[in-house]
Amino acid sequence: MTKADAGDSIRPLRATDVHTWDLQADVVIAGFGVAGATASIEAARAGADVLVLERAGGWGGAAALAGGFIYLGGGTALQKACGFDDTAENMRAFLVAALGPGADEEKIADYCDGSVDHYNWLVEAGVPFKPTFWGEPGYEPPFDDGLMYSGGENAAPFNEIATPAPRGHVPQMSNKRSGEQGGGYMLMKPLAETAAALGVRSEYDIRAQRLVIDDDGRVVGLVATRYGTQVAVRAHRGVVLATGSFAYNDDMMARFAPRLLGRPAASVEEHDGRAIRMAQALGADLAHMDATEVAFFCDPHLFYRGILVNERGQRFVPEDTYSGRVGQLGLLHNDGQVLLIIDEQAYEEGMAGTTATPDLKHQPTWVCETVAELEAEIGLPEGALTTTVDLYNRHAAEGKDPLLHKKSEWVRPIGSPVAGIDLRGLMGGFTLGGLRTDLQSRVLHVDGSAIDGLFAAGRCTSGLSAWGYASGISLGDGSFYGRRAGASAARS
Repeated sequence: MTKADAGDSIRPLRATDVHTWDLQADVVIAGFGVAGATASIEAARAGADVLVLERAGGWGGAAALAGGFIYLGGGTALQKACGFDDTAENMRAFLVAALGPGADEEKIADYCDGSVDHYNWLVEAGVPFKPTFWGEPGYEPPFDDGLMYSGGENAAPFNEIATPAPRGHVPQMSNKRSGEQGGGYMLMKPLAETAAALGVRSEYDIRAQRLVIDDDGRVVGLVATRYGTQVAVRAHRGVVLATGSFAYNDDMMARFAPRLLGRPAASVEEHDGRAIRMAQALGADLAHMDATEVAFFCDPHLFYRGILVNERGQRFVPEDTYSGRVGQLGLLHNDGQVLLIIDEQAYEEGMAGTTATPDLKHQPTWVCETVAELEAEIGLPEGALTTTVDLYNRHAAEGKDPLLHKKSEWVRPIGSPVAGIDLRGLMGGFTLGGLRTDLQSRVLHVDGSAIDGLFAAGRCTSGLSAWGYASGISLGDGSFYGRRAGASAARS
């Protein structure tokens, strides 16, 4: 128990003001998603007594509800089994280009160099991967295939920057139900079981509120609440923050990522930014708080076969690229004004394509016999869309796209009848910025020094991404640097 204090304060509490420690451990971890799970395993393996505090009623977090992509490469056993060659250098070249500008190149190089070992670590922890490749468009494999392109590696401009290799590693899941029980669940289940087998203790329905420091400013615990009652938790070696993003904190979204305000997706409501604010109150530095992943909720099978235009009727992205890149460019560069133009034959082919999320196959908003009629129906300036389609069709007749370099297999003239699908408003995303950490997952002060006793990983930190994204980066850097956080805290 602690002395009375302001109800929702995030300011650190002095250890001398704690009368009784209700719970104690060597390493205390806030959050039992993928970062918290891997941190707990490594800390326990290092000989520490580990306690995980989870705000929800069980382990999993957003990771357990995700499609389950873990972005790994450099020549993993799964890549080799599926017939793909890759190197850490090739992986790094892609990620620096795709995740920037401003991406932490030291952290990317560190991640790429350790990627094969991290894959092996996950397999040894019980995470299963089926050695089959899924090569069709989609947000995730519809079945239990283990490997897929998940970041636009084989699309322009990245296929000219680095040799394309699929790096979306998906844990195998039987009886798959996307968004309910998919690859993310099959990632978290063996990790939680491994942690339990190592003696990791867990407390649920308990929410971290503020950090506790000693007279030297070292973090020595935290104060949490459970059903309205304060709980003081002592950490003899270190505290690890792993509580997720701030996608559900409207105040933080309004300040840092206003374009996504009110549009959270791929997160859980527990992602309220509390850990970020707790560490800020100690002087923690932040990075890339405006960075967001964005997705338009429409099947890539339709994207690939049509053209995407903005409110001026202009194309702005190669349609066969990673859907998250479509989302980021569509929202952040084009104010979310995105329309899909597709003819009847292409639409029917797209609707017949196999997908894990059939509810993303939308009906047309407008259908016309000619592009000029469609242009008028949509309300675009006369000549705007027709000029775009005329240019596209002129080159598409030869299977080429010299403007944006969509791959020839997806390039075909737009015929008649032609439809438009209104994607405005059909979007959501999550935040990528957060606490600045070093390669050992120590939280850094604004002066560049490490905050004693405090570590963090996952989406409450600024990980590999600075602007761009590839599916699997969150589970990838969350699990990778979660391991670092647990090991560092155990040694602290």
